Amino acid sequence: MLKVINVVGARPNFMKVAPVVEAMRRRAREFAPLVVHTGQHYDARMSEAFFRDLALPEPDAYLGIGSGSHAEQTAAVMQRFEPIVLAEKPDWVLVVGDVNSTLACALVCAKLGVRVAHIEAGLRSRDRTMPEEINRLVTDQLSDLLLTPSPDADENLLAENIPRERIRFVGNVMIDSLYAQLERANRSQIREGLGVKGTDYAVVTLHRPSNVDDSAPLERILSALERISERLPVIFPAHPRTRRRLEEFNLMERVAALAPRLRLIEPLGYLDFLRLFSGAKLVLTDSGGIQEETTALSIPCLTLRENTERPITITHGTNHLVGTNTATITAVAFDALDHPRESLPPLWDGQAADRILNALLEKQE
Repeated sequence: MLKVINVVGARPNFMKVAPVVEAMRRRAREFAPLVVHTGQHYDARMSEAFFRDLALPEPDAYLGIGSGSHAEQTAAVMQRFEPIVLAEKPDWVLVVGDVNSTLACALVCAKLGVRVAHIEAGLRSRDRTMPEEINRLVTDQLSDLLLTPSPDADENLLAENIPRERIRFVGNVMIDSLYAQLERANRSQIREGLGVKGTDYAVVTLHRPSNVDDSAPLERILSALERISERLPVIFPAHPRTRRRLEEFNLMERVAALAPRLRLIEPLGYLDFLRLFSGAKLVLTDSGGIQEETTALSIPCLTLRENTERPITITHGTNHLVGTNTATITAVAFDALDHPRESLPPLWDGQAADRILNALLEKQE
C-alpha cells in the first residue's frame, strides 16, 4: 500500500486533487491518502467552500500560511511542511498546478529524498515574468513523475531534456471533477437567484496581478465588458483582490453605472460557479482552469492574457487568446457568439485520476 500526501494550497488545486483522493479512497487496498492544506488561499469563501462542494475530506494537516510575498509564502510552506513529511514518511507526495505551495513542497521533498509526482506537469506560457511559470519550471525539474494533461506538455518536457521515463500522459484531471460535479451543480439555484435562468448571459473572472494591479489594463477590460453588456448581461464574481483594485482605482462608480447589464457579485463556491458558467454563452477570464472547463463544455472562452500555458484549449478547444485590448476583446467576443466551435482534446474523458494512480503504481515497481 502506498502512503501518498496530497498537497492543496490554492483554489485551482482543489478541483484537481478531489478526484485523485476519491479514487485513492475507492482503491483503499492500494493507497492510503493524506491531505495537507497549506492555507495559501485562506479566505473561507475561496477555500473551505471548495472542500465542502467537492466532498474533499477534512485536511489531515492545515499549515495556515495565509498571505505574504512569494518568498514569504514559499519559505513558510517549506518550514511547516518539512516536519509533516519527516513524521509521515510518505511513499509519494503529490503536488498540483503552479502555485507557491506546489514549488515549496516539491523543494522540501527533493531535499529529503521523498518522491514527488506533479499533476499538470509540462504546461508552459513561455513568459518568465509570470511567477507561475517559474513554479512550473522548477517543480518539473524536481519531480520524479510528471503527469501531463495534454500531448504538448509531453513535448515541452522532452525539449527540456527530461527523460521520457519520468513522463506519463494521463489527461486532464480537472475534467474529472467537472464531469463528476455537474449533476450536483444542477441543484444550485444561482441562475434563478441572479435572474438569468433561461436567458443568454456572459460570465467574467479576473484576478491576475498583470490585469488588476495596473489601472490601464483593468480599464481596457472594463470598457470591453461595457460593450459586451450591450448585447447580453455580464455576471462578474469578483475576486477579493479585484474588488480592492476597483475601489482603489475609483472604478466602482463606473461599474455601478453599468448595472444591471454588468453585475458585480461576491465570489462563488465551486458548485454555484459551475452552475453559473456552464449555462453561459460566453466566458471571459484570466484563469487557467476555466480555459479547460469551458473547452470541455463547448463554451466560447476569451482569455484576457497575452499568452497561455494551455495552448491545446485553442488548437483543440473553444478558447481564444485576446489580451487586454478593448477592440480585440469586443470583436472576438461577438465573433465567438456568432460562430461557436466545438472540439475536445484527447483523454479529457473524466478518467484521469485512475490513470494517475496507475502511473504511481507502475513507477513504484
